[in-house]
Amino acid sequence: MILLELFWNFLVIGAVSFGGGYGMISLVRETVLGHGWLTESEFLSFIAVSESTPGPLAVNMATFIGASQAGLAGSFAATVGVVLPSFVIILLIAAALHSLMKYAGVNAFLAGVRPCVVAMILATACTMGLSTLGGFTTLAGGFAPNVRALAVFALLSILHFAYKKKTQKAPSPIGMILLSAVLGAVLWSI
Repeated sequence: MILLELFWNFLVIGAVSFGGGYGMISLVRETVLGHGWLTESEFLSFIAVSESTPGPLAVNMATFIGASQAGLAGSFAATVGVVLPSFVIILLIAAALHSLMKYAGVNAFLAGVRPCVVAMILATACTMGLSTLGGFTTLAGGFAPNVRALAVFALLSILHFAYKKKTQKAPSPIGMILLSAVLGAVLWSI
């Protein structure tokens, strides 16, 4: 039964999400927390790890959550569920792409979807930032700042802007990830 539940939930997420993995984070979060598959803290930790590993975010999330609930079969069911809608939609659109783009309605639909995707990504970023840095888990919850997380955020922000000002280009994302891992290991071992 859990395999069908994993497949169905991730199929729905894959079918109604636009904008890739970042657009799916809020839907995955609600589904995972609603079913009790992960806690808020585990989910946030997984997002952090998922961002530092290769592979599409949505596939990483589905595979991990499926594996945590039902092993290898669960990871397969959740991954197929999240990928199947995109696969089918891409096959259908690829067959008719050139003829569809000439219609104003199709262009209007895509123009309307773009702001929604941006809003979902921003809402997820704000939720994760408030939870990680400020300790907010609900609107009724109080402000409980995580001093170590704020310190890592501040140090990385200062380094990013200083490096960009000096070299006129952004620092290496891999270097920033490695530095944040070192800072996290140092600050959380204290």
